[in-house]
Amino acid sequence: MNILGVFIALILAGTVAPAATITVLETFDFPGTGNNTIPQKINDGGLIVGIVVDSSGVSKGWVRARSGNFTEAFVEPNDTGNLTNGRGINNAKVVVGEYLDGATGNFHGYRLFHGNFTEYDASNATNTIPLGINNVGDFCGSLVLSDGTQPAFINIFANVTTFSVPDAIATLAYSINSLNQVVGYYVDADGVTTHGYLRASDGTLTFPIDAAGSTGTILFANNDANWVVGRYTDASGVTHGLFFKTADNILTFDYPGAAGFTSLNGVNQGGYVTGRYLDAAGIAHGFLGRISSGGQLNPEQSKSPVMPVKPAYPVRLGAPAL
Repeated sequence: MNILGVFIALILAGTVAPAATITVLETFDFPGTGNNTIPQKINDGGLIVGIVVDSSGVSKGWVRARSGNFTEAFVEPNDTGNLTNGRGINNAKVVVGEYLDGATGNFHGYRLFHGNFTEYDASNATNTIPLGINNVGDFCGSLVLSDGTQPAFINIFANVTTFSVPDAIATLAYSINSLNQVVGYYVDADGVTTHGYLRASDGTLTFPIDAAGSTGTILFANNDANWVVGRYTDASGVTHGLFFKTADNILTFDYPGAAGFTSLNGVNQGGYVTGRYLDAAGIAHGFLGRISSGGQLNPEQSKSPVMPVKPAYPVRLGAPAL
């Protein structure tokens, strides 16, 4: 395991009364040569769930503890397509994600708790892709229905609601907080361009949400204070991490030394964030950081998710971004 303590404070473009910063606490890699390490979400206790893609292109899930130790890579027992993605984790340590049926090419959902997998497929869906879970156990994601449409879904107390951004070809719900506020992205009518959106607990949609100069924006996660993280790509093809408390003030974050790609994928209630960057060889590495908004973090602080620190994937219909 490669863990680097870097402790670099970076001022983001823009201000949030006063300037917001992200401090990088650690970088980390899932053990093994040539692995791409792709963190997804972080719970309030600092557990991180994610994906490892090995040199042969096989995807497996993992969970990383506060100590820096990883679980063994896990595979959903019905995965016959060499793809199991760990997408969301809550404070009860329930993990959700999707796996691929190699025979049909369809995605199916799962929940993982204490080593036991439970499959999940929504009715009338050929593809079920859970992407986030909150601390109550409600979860969200995207479906491909039998008529070929791709709405987002939320499952609240076992009641499923689907929704789509108007005129979108595909809508994906990536994160749901304990107030049932949802963030995600959609693919617009050109079939290529992505935009972020917010969904309030009453179902009101706010869209499009795009960083300045963006040619494609993706929102990945929100916490219970509705702080949002994600990424966007600019006209030169460089991908930047993004963070905002309000959508009219989107801030940019680039991992120092990244080779043109930084993504922020998870944020917890204490303001800890996780994501990844690409190195010059195109290998993805995970990192852990913390948002400071002028010293005004949410009063519900989580404990530090780290122990003392030691001295570009394409988006296509049916396949959510990593």
